[in-house]
Amino acid sequence: MAELALKNVVKRFGTYEIIHNASLDVADGEFVVFVGPSGCGKSTLLRMIAGLETISGGEIHIGGTIVNDVEPADRGIAMVFQSYALYPHMTVEENLAFGLRMTGNPKNDTERRVQRVADILQIKELLNRRPRQLSGGQRQRVAIGRAIVREPQVFLFDEPLSNLDAELRVQMRVEIARLHKELGATMIYVTHDQTEAMTLADKIVVLRGGNIEQIGAPLDLYDNPANQFVAGFVGSPKMNFMSGAVIEAQGQTITVALSNQGNVPITLPVENFEPRIGEKVTLGIRPEHFFKAGQGDADLTIKVDVAEHLGNTSYVYANVSSGEQIIIEREESRNESNRDTLTIAIRASNVFLFDNTGNRIR
Repeated sequence: MAELALKNVVKRFGTYEIIHNASLDVADGEFVVFVGPSGCGKSTLLRMIAGLETISGGEIHIGGTIVNDVEPADRGIAMVFQSYALYPHMTVEENLAFGLRMTGNPKNDTERRVQRVADILQIKELLNRRPRQLSGGQRQRVAIGRAIVREPQVFLFDEPLSNLDAELRVQMRVEIARLHKELGATMIYVTHDQTEAMTLADKIVVLRGGNIEQIGAPLDLYDNPANQFVAGFVGSPKMNFMSGAVIEAQGQTITVALSNQGNVPITLPVENFEPRIGEKVTLGIRPEHFFKAGQGDADLTIKVDVAEHLGNTSYVYANVSSGEQIIIEREESRNESNRDTLTIAIRASNVFLFDNTGNRIR
């Protein structure tokens, strides 16, 4: 396996720049997940690492070697696609062995590698079947096996589970996590699925509009987002945002009125922030950080829109006067969450604060 590094990587199509000076270090054996909204550049970045897209500037290093001009087949990478890309006329065994046979790998070594992969992925009983005889999950296992059999330095995954149903996605997520642990491989994984990112990654890279917004461990990004975009993107259900305005400031303490909640005030400690009275701010609160009335620093009365009961947990969706929607995670309480209105409390210690440009204040 090998470490990987991107140094000020740029991608342009004509005069339009879609990746802007992306820099990233991936340690040997690390599992890194690229996340971001559609069109943010995560798949393009992955394809540049693979050599399927040329880079317009910067450097890509694999195992300490610059690979900007190295052909994809010579980069020591293997890629798993969303579409499986299996040869329909070949058996599973032939699909697994095809790439090695094309490169003239010795027959005995090819057979050894195929049997090893079949053991790792528990697909030995499928070796004589063709892709049309396999389920979606089995096809994805074979696609992953075709990457493993090459024994690459780096594995690249481009939304490999998006074609599977919910139950299979959970199963395959566990399989990929187990595989990473067993192989100790360097893996780069693109997804739009929050759960995949949070559960699989050693490190998450959040992209927006071709820029890397923040890099960090999953819980670091969840607990300490750099800005409002990251705060709203990392986590499921997403963070709630409520508009407010500064109504008082004394030293490193400010009081903010929630303008869409009847101007309910809450006092917050801040550092390195010199607000103007009346300055617009946004409060961020995770769904699990709402409490029963009287158990926090400010009480809010909201109108319940929909309540989802999921067993031991309920999600209450509420609309506020501005049209903003908030999601409240509660321990199961059917009677309470079925009310038309609900009074909840927030605590200053759980509040994130962002200025009017989306930068985090606290």
